[in-house]
Amino acid sequence: MLRVLFAGSPQAAKITLEKLLECAKECDYQIVGVLSNPPSAKGRHKELTPTPVAEFAMQNNIPVFTPEHLDGACREEISQINPDVLVCFAYGHIFGPKFMSLFKFGGINLHPSFLPKYRGCTPVPAAILNRDSQTAITVQTISQKMDEGELLTQEIVELNGTETGESLLNYCADAGADLISIVLDQIAMEQKVPSGMPQVGTPSYTKIITKEDGKINWDDSALKIEAMVRAYFPSPSAWCLENDLPLKINSSCVYNGTYECDDKPNGTVLDFVKSEGILIKTGDGILCVKELQRQGKKSMFYKDFMNGARDFVGTVLK
Repeated sequence: MLRVLFAGSPQAAKITLEKLLECAKECDYQIVGVLSNPPSAKGRHKELTPTPVAEFAMQNNIPVFTPEHLDGACREEISQINPDVLVCFAYGHIFGPKFMSLFKFGGINLHPSFLPKYRGCTPVPAAILNRDSQTAITVQTISQKMDEGELLTQEIVELNGTETGESLLNYCADAGADLISIVLDQIAMEQKVPSGMPQVGTPSYTKIITKEDGKINWDDSALKIEAMVRAYFPSPSAWCLENDLPLKINSSCVYNGTYECDDKPNGTVLDFVKSEGILIKTGDGILCVKELQRQGKKSMFYKDFMNGARDFVGTVLK
C-alpha cells in the first residue's frame, strides 16, 4: 500500500483531499498524513483557525503537520509516518532537496493550467482574465523550480465564459483528484513514478493577486471588466468606489442592448432595468451588474439593492 503525505491548505485543496480519501477506498494508496499551513488568526476575536485542509484531516483522524518552516525538526516529525510519496496542491511553499529526500518516489503536484502556460500561484484567474476558451488540469512531478516538473497527465477543460475564480478552481480541484488517483495507482503498481513528458513551449507566469488588482478602471471595456468580476470572485473581488466607499461588483454581464450615454463619464450608473440589471457605462460598452455589495453589508441581488438605493442611478463610480 502506497503511503501518501498530502500538502495543501485552502478550501480547494480540501476538495482534492476529500476526493482522494474517497478514491483511496478502491485504490492502492492511503493518506497517512497531511501537511498544511499553521493556524491563522481570524474573526473579530482573532481566534486561531486551522486551514480547511487541516480541519478536514483532523475530522478524519489523519495526522496533521503545520510547521512554520520545513526544517530539520519538521523533517524528523514527518519521517515518523514513513511516507512514500508527496502529493501537493495549493500548499504555497517550495520543497527543498532535504525535504524531498523523505519520499521514496518523490512528489507530484496538481496545477490547473496548460503548463508551461500560467506557472505560479494564480493560473485560474489568469485563464478567466484572458478569456481563454480552454485551460487544463495538469499533474506534474515536483521540481526544485516553480512548476517546471515533467508532465505526468493532463486533461483539457473547456471554458464557456461563465466561470468564476471559485467555480473553476473547485472544478479543477475535484477533477484533478481523479487524475492524481490514477497516477498514484500507477506508482503503487510499478513501484516507480511513470515516465513524464518535458514541458514544451514558452512559459508564462502568474503572480500573487492583491486587493488593488481588483480595483475596477471604468475606462476599460465592459468585456474586460466582466472577465475581471468573474476572475476575482470571491476574493479579492472586483471593486470600485461609490462616494469614496468601497463597492464590490460580484456578478455582471455585458449589456447587449443600446443606450445613449455619450455625454456621460465612464463609471456612470445609467439605469436600473428590472429585467436585466444595473447599467454602468464603461470605456467600451455597458456593464450590466447583477450582484453588488456595499462595505459591511451582505452581497445583494440588483433588485434588492435598488430597493434601498433609490438615488444610485446617476452616481459616478470611481
